[in-house]
Amino acid sequence: MAGGVGSRFWPMSTAEYPKQFIDVLGVGKSLLQLTMERFGPICRPENVWVVTNQSYASIVREQLPTIPASNILCEPCRRNTAPCIAYVSWKIKSKDPKANIVVSPSDHIVTNEQEFTRVIKMCLDFTAETDSIVTLGIKPTRPETGYGYIQADMSSSSLRNKEIYRVDSFREKPDLETARLYVQKKNYYWNSGIFIWNISTITNAFRIYQPSLAKTFDSLQAVYGTDAEQEAIDASYPQCENISVDYAIMEKAEEIFVCPADFGWSDLGTWGSLMEHTRKDLYGNSCIGNGITLFDTRNCIIHTTEEKRVVIQGLDGYIVAEKDGTLLICKLAEEQRIKQFSGNE
Repeated sequence: MAGGVGSRFWPMSTAEYPKQFIDVLGVGKSLLQLTMERFGPICRPENVWVVTNQSYASIVREQLPTIPASNILCEPCRRNTAPCIAYVSWKIKSKDPKANIVVSPSDHIVTNEQEFTRVIKMCLDFTAETDSIVTLGIKPTRPETGYGYIQADMSSSSLRNKEIYRVDSFREKPDLETARLYVQKKNYYWNSGIFIWNISTITNAFRIYQPSLAKTFDSLQAVYGTDAEQEAIDASYPQCENISVDYAIMEKAEEIFVCPADFGWSDLGTWGSLMEHTRKDLYGNSCIGNGITLFDTRNCIIHTTEEKRVVIQGLDGYIVAEKDGTLLICKLAEEQRIKQFSGNE
């Protein structure tokens, strides 16, 4: 899934060029490219599908030249994750009705890719043999208020796999006190937004819990893979309900399981989360870019990849970010105001 806007990383990320297409980590590859690499041991390029906004299709083709152009599905408008997943599911089913699928955001990071590969392959084996939906739950390292949580039934694991448990409930993003309680209880996990299922399981779930969406994509069976497909999608997609897959399917379905995992995951939703996953100097500063010199500066994140030289003195707890001639200097503690500064509020 690569259609998000990612405006919280302004000015580095903009609506025209959102964070999944940017070298956020300063490693020479975008988050989308890193996601593609992460799935290298799991899935061949010809079996990778990208759903994105039609305005980003050329960027996807440029950054992922090894996947077929026909595997880039273009949304004419944003309708959240349920229509996005329904579209690609019906499209894949038209080519392979026995497919086993992993759905993943394109703008997350994983630091332990070997463990990620192990967990994904294990879950694919599970869903290939069952009519189950599996989501990956991340073991929390702190009382995070920016993530949704999954409450797992840890009393007994699945008979087929001792690392997979039934889901008791999905919980919305909590306040700090509730988040602390979740961490203490040990059976609450961050909702990663990564899902594993087979194609018949997910299309049947849409038919049961979201019949209007299922009807929309069933009605397009004759055009999948033809020259008429995009025009038909352009006409039908705006009529789809704007709803997340969590609300549409996950919170309603019965055969829902969670696989607790720990592979260094982050959704990189804030400058603070980016800072947490990058190397820091002795004073807690994270510097992404060349020629950065700091004096009397602590606990800052500096992202200035387009500048030849940057000199900063006397800051504590700030974001300093530059992109295309726009410079942001903002307190880390007040980064929620960045949308206001960017004009994307």
